[in-house]
Amino acid sequence: QVQLVESGGGLVQPGGSLRLSCAASGDTFSMYTMKWYRQAPGKERELVAYITPSGGITNYGASMKGRFTISRDNAKNTVYLQMNSLKPEDTAVYYCNAWLYPNGYWGQGTQVTVSS
Repeated sequence: QVQLVESGGGLVQPGGSLRLSCAASGDTFSMYTMKWYRQAPGKERELVAYITPSGGITNYGASMKGRFTISRDNAKNTVYLQMNSLKPEDTAVYYCNAWLYPNGYWGQGTQVTVSS
């Protein structure tokens, strides 16, 4: 099993930046594909980005491309989400997910609020 703890959320003005972190423990972090999801009030959870175990492949949701960057440090068992040019519609709870077929593990989430 993997335990995940997100951090770095908060209140930011439109156009601002935040960096989220997700620290993992328990299993071999470098075996897992790591993903960030988000869920806004009244909406379904959506995939923000993912990164493969070695970090060689990344992919993003359509509305995040060019603004968000996912990265990982396998030596620190941590995945990051750098978010730039934030918009009010980015307001959501952001969740970290560790996936290794057939199991997926979730963190508790961190709130990101984009507002002036």
